[in-house]
Amino acid sequence: MSKPLKTAAFFITVLIPIFLLMTSIRMLLFPVFTQLEYMRPGFPADPYGFTLEERLKWSRISVDYLTNGAGIEYLAQHKLDGNIPLFNERELSHMLDVKNLVQVMLIAWPLIGIVILGLGVLSMREGWLSVFWLAVSRGGWAAVGLILVVLFGVLVSFNALFTGFHRIFFSGDTWLFQFSDTLIRLFPLTFWQDAFILMGILMFTGGLIMGILGRHYSRKD
Repeated sequence: MSKPLKTAAFFITVLIPIFLLMTSIRMLLFPVFTQLEYMRPGFPADPYGFTLEERLKWSRISVDYLTNGAGIEYLAQHKLDGNIPLFNERELSHMLDVKNLVQVMLIAWPLIGIVILGLGVLSMREGWLSVFWLAVSRGGWAAVGLILVVLFGVLVSFNALFTGFHRIFFSGDTWLFQFSDTLIRLFPLTFWQDAFILMGILMFTGGLIMGILGRHYSRKD
């Protein structure tokens, strides 16, 4: 196998887990996940008084902000009863950081998909389709292995995993809040634990499919 071909195969193998991870995260950003999460049996009620309807309303606005093109004023304009801001300054700052991260992902996600698809088309034209599918298979199994490690971390100590994640992507302690803050009331730790588990299931399933199908088509070709 030539060096350019090895390089292409390596990039495909690396990009597949990244693409699957971003796909899983994007699916969690649809409102249906939050809606189902709030209504599932055993989900903790807000000790400070948010009703289900209020949680659905404010969480929808919060998630919409992450995926739309609005500035931070989109969140800052909303008020609770008594003209109290929905989010305090610390929460608004964190939401801006999260939005910046999400927006980068929303740009990179389809681009990575286009690159993988483009390499697949190129492999058909240049006669190395079996190499492409083998790289897809390896990327799928790499995704399975990666997410099994993450899910193991969830089971062993989700708090440590959650803390580590925030220390990687956010500076200092800007992501730490009071239990009475709106972000914690809307998205308690249970919410994030379930999100990580569902993300893991989605990524595991996608990796398993790519691992099996990629291997099958690499042999068929």
